[in-house]
Formats: sequence, structure tokens, C-alpha cells
Amino acid sequence: MELDALPDHLLILGGGYIGLEFGQLFRRLGSRVTIVQSAGQLLAGEDPDIAEEITKILQQDEVEVLLNSKATHAEKSGDRIRLSVQSENDSTSLVGSHLLVATGRVPNSDSLNLAATKIQSDGRGFIQVNDRLETTAEGIYALGDIKGGPAFTHISYDDFRIIRANLLEKKAASTKGRQVPYTLFIDPQLGRVGLTEMEARAQGRNIRVAKLPMTHVARALEVDETRGFMKAIVDADTNQILGAAILGIEGGEIMSALEIAMMGKLPYSALRDGTFAHPTLAESLNNLFMAMDSGS
Repeated sequence: MELDALPDHLLILGGGYIGLEFGQLFRRLGSRVTIVQSAGQLLAGEDPDIAEEITKILQQDEVEVLLNSKATHAEKSGDRIRLSVQSENDSTSLVGSHLLVATGRVPNSDSLNLAATKIQSDGRGFIQVNDRLETTAEGIYALGDIKGGPAFTHISYDDFRIIRANLLEKKAASTKGRQVPYTLFIDPQLGRVGLTEMEARAQGRNIRVAKLPMTHVARALEVDETRGFMKAIVDADTNQILGAAILGIEGGEIMSALEIAMMGKLPYSALRDGTFAHPTLAESLNNLFMAMDSGS
């Protein structure tokens, strides 16, 4: 962020990926940190149990988290910033040295003179594309953050792969059905892929939920980082893994192993019964799915 001084008190608007990563970072550097989140939980798209555990982890780091709180006004007061915040029952005024606005991003499409083309954008300025990344103007494609959707580097790279395959290799690549994994780089990490439990239930799916605290993971015990838990969503009819959330040490790496199983359409039992080297984090996949089968 090119700061020449450590913030004394960093105020953060938004409890999403950027707000949480920077919030924990600056707290560990020594700043006092307050996160103001308008929703009732951090990471509004995640399952409540995941969000609650992340809140606990941040609070252990002495990050102040204000939920159901909306910033109504911000102003400079001398060398400080005064932020007015309205919560469910009262209003308060926060005073900090720096303000980080992490409430989302807008595209730079206003500089592209889209009016001179047949390219259509939505109300926020994101360029509209189909599953082949074709815009509404023939012969023009869009990839990356400019088209909206998950703003991740790996998604932008996959967009490039799709366009390269279609234009140069004359294939029929598409974004349909692609997984959107991500890792939240707090400590410990959150690795996420596929459906959340909320999404699966909203779709009316018949599911089973596998859940294992990191206190039951041998490798986590060995390195003394046992915060968080592992969670996987399984289709009860097909035994296919529908999604996973791994909140724990190297959560992104464990999530990736589950994503590979999902890509290969392996039933969860293949991981439950697999032989993994000890002591690795991968062997925790045995226990995760055994815990589900045992009902514990």
C-alpha cells in the first residue's frame, strides 16, 4: 500500500477477502484494527460456521470486528479520520489514523468509450459476455475482472486459456461448470471450492456434511496450529464431493486436493480409504470422511 508509516489505528470498511487479509496483517505489524461490516457476518457468502470461526480467530489477534454496522459518514479531523457508524440499535463515531475502503471494486470500462461499439455493459460497468467470453459485439472478447464475477488471478488466467483455445486452436472451450476455488490468506488460511452448505441446501440437494476440527489433525498438533476446522459437502445419493471449506493450516493446499478429487469425480470414500503419508495434512482427509460415516 506504499505507506511510509505504520497506521496507529486502521479503520477498514468491508469484511471481505481484502479487508480481512489486510486487517490481520496490520494488526500483526502492531496497528490497532477495526473492521466495520454491514452484514451480520464476515464473508457474507460463506456458511455461518465458517464466518463465526474466522471472527473468533481475528478477535484472538485483537482485531475489533463490528457486524451489522454501516458507515454513514467519513471526514478528516486534523490528522485523524472520523467515521460515523450506524448499528442496529445505536450510532457511534470511530476515530482512526487511516481508512481502508474494501467494499468492492468497479471496472475501468468508463475509459474504453464503449458507446462507440456494440459492447454492452451492466449497471455497474462490467462488460457482458457469454460462456465463451464473447461480448455483444462480434469478434470482441473480454477476460479478467472487466467482465465481473470472481476477481481472482487464476480465473483471469483460465479466461485466457478459454480464449486461446477457441481462437487459436478452434475448440469450444467454455466457462460452464468450471470450479472457482480460492484461498483467503489469513492465518490460518481458508481454502474454498464448490458449493457451500447453504448453497447446496438452497438447491434442495440431499447432502451429508463432513466436519473435522483441526484439533483432530495430527500435523496441525505437531506444528501447534489447531485453530479452525475442515468441512466438506457430499451428495448423499452419488457420494460425490460437492464443495469444501478448509479453515486451518495450509487450508488452500488441502482444499486443492479435494478439488482434484472433484475434478476426477471420485467418491468421498476414495479419500476416506486412501493411503496418505504420515505425518502430512493430506492424511486428515481419512479422518474427515470417517468422522462423517461414524456420525461424530
